[in-house]
This record gives sequence, structure tokens and C-alpha cells, in this order.
Amino acid sequence: MLSDHPVFPILLSTDMAASRTFYHDILGLEILAEDEERIVLRCGGGTQLAITRSTVGTADTQTQMAWRVPDLQAALVDLRARGVRIEEYQAPDPVTVDGVADMGHSWAAWFVDPSRNVLSVVQPKG
Repeated sequence: MLSDHPVFPILLSTDMAASRTFYHDILGLEILAEDEERIVLRCGGGTQLAITRSTVGTADTQTQMAWRVPDLQAALVDLRARGVRIEEYQAPDPVTVDGVADMGHSWAAWFVDPSRNVLSVVQPKG
């Protein structure tokens, strides 16, 4: 049953105003709905992202959400032009060069939102 229905990520925010600025003003995502407890944003392909208020945020340092893009370098140029800092990682894994990691099946880059959610842009190979 669930395989027939779309999903949308829900990220935690310890600062809704900073999250609104980051996702709407910096990343350019359209706000579909907003109140004191959540912001729903439009993403590609009819998908949505929800940001919800949290008092503790996330303690996870792994990727919480990724955008699949056709051209990773173009996405990085756009993100950097918007003032987004692309993370650099060293060994053991992943190792990035100019913000990009070769994951075998894809190339990926990461950035972090104001509530420390780790986000990624990914370009599949082939």
C-alpha cells in the first residue's frame, strides 16, 4: 500500500525564522503553508519539504535529505552564489575535492542548514 503514495521529508528546526530565511530566501523554495510550528515548501517533481519546530533539533551528522540534480557543478555554483557553504570532508569517507565526493554510483556534495540538518545534492552517474 505505501509503495503507491508519495513521501516528503520532515526536518527539525530550533529556529523557525532562520529556517524560513535559509529555505525560502537563500535556497529559493516556495512556501506553500506556514504557521508557528511548521513551514511547508515546494520542491521539484511535485514534492514537498516540511520544516517543523523542535526544542532539541537533531543530533545526527548524517545526511537527512538530498536533492537529485542533473548537473552537480551547476548546483554548486548556484548554491555558492546564494551564500551557502559547501562542506569539505576528509578520510575515511567520504573524501571531497572542492566539495564533491565520488560515491561510486553518484557524485555528491553536502551543506548544513541553520538547525544543523545535513543536506545534500546528488548527481547520479550514467
